[in-house]
Amino acid sequence: MSVEVLPLEGLPELRPGDDLAALLAGPLGSLGARDGDVVVVTQKVVSKAEGRVVAAEESGRAAWVERETARVVARRGDLVIAETRHGFVCANAGVDESNVDAGFLSLLPEDPDASAERLRQDLEAALGVQLAVVITDTFGRAWRAGVVNVAIGCAGLPALVDLRGSQDDRGRALEATIVALADEVAAAAGLVMPKAGRVPAAIVRGVSADTPPLPASALVRPREEDLFRESPLTAISARRTIRSFGPGDVPREAVEEAIRAACTAPAPHHTRPWRFTALESGTARRALLAAIAEAWRADLRADGTPEETIARRVSRSDAVLGAAPLLIVPWVRFDGAHPYPDAERAHAEQEMFLLSAGAAIQNLLLALHAQDLASCWISSTLFCQEETRAVLEVDEGWFALGTIAVGRPLEGEPAARPALELDGFLSWR
Repeated sequence: MSVEVLPLEGLPELRPGDDLAALLAGPLGSLGARDGDVVVVTQKVVSKAEGRVVAAEESGRAAWVERETARVVARRGDLVIAETRHGFVCANAGVDESNVDAGFLSLLPEDPDASAERLRQDLEAALGVQLAVVITDTFGRAWRAGVVNVAIGCAGLPALVDLRGSQDDRGRALEATIVALADEVAAAAGLVMPKAGRVPAAIVRGVSADTPPLPASALVRPREEDLFRESPLTAISARRTIRSFGPGDVPREAVEEAIRAACTAPAPHHTRPWRFTALESGTARRALLAAIAEAWRADLRADGTPEETIARRVSRSDAVLGAAPLLIVPWVRFDGAHPYPDAERAHAEQEMFLLSAGAAIQNLLLALHAQDLASCWISSTLFCQEETRAVLEVDEGWFALGTIAVGRPLEGEPAARPALELDGFLSWR
């Protein structure tokens, strides 16, 4: 393949409502646009023509970044790496003040693939040739410095070319190679569209692909394949107590990975005073829940609680624990505690082990979240130690510390937590 990249020069400053295809048709005709050419245009001119330019307002860019953000991936100072509603992960949700008038911001097109398709159809009608269109933006990349043009909209071209099953030049079968063709075209066009060059479009000529057209939305990595959905700091605050679960089992390897993370918690006296019982079979879960419910009913009846209230509380608990495909019971033991003759130090020694177990539980919840699993810690087994030990066949040296319900998350992202005001939570001396 031999590729030629030609800049489209002389385009005027675009305004909302301008006919972008009509403005591009002249320069394209002058360059002799031909069948198979890929017309590459920057997001900025598409957004301008579609009216996706807004006043910065008194609050500045931050308010618009928040509006355009579907999920925060990472945050450092004023920089937000965000997922947009399109699924793109980029700085400040694509909100940008470069190459627009002072006091204004450009936003990403509402539907870049649809914008690319409309532009393709209009250009083909105007020029009488078969074209593809790629809409680009400049994104940073994890692990590498600098920005590069990538495709956010694509029409008439396969955004991805799947080479799995084909052979390399040694005859070996390719097992994982999927080429981001639209991104390669976007990056090539970026060489003739410098930021300050007032060249917002180009032709990339000579690109060939034998597969059907595919939109740029196909470039967005599916959630279940995303190993880097959040920065560590963001993941801590993004974890939620989830009381409803989606369909699907919990993989054993994910649980084992989470337990390994749990066991890195700080522990007293070089001990690891925890263990975890994972209940994945329906029989095991039902047996534990029955034991918990019976002990709870007995306690509530002894308290004089009305039967209807007892039934309601047990039902509410079963709605979470009974619906989860996996339950995990965390345990702690105090065998490694140092003996002290006075009550105060003896109590502090035990509290130290409990705090350590709490840290292990938090590690476990965070590790589950990091693997895109939902969880909920409930105190349940704390109040029925004998019954829990009996049904799970655990010796008396261990103390149960509640129950963790685990499952697949439901569709959609939970609402972002509001920023926490630290008054009452932090003091400085």
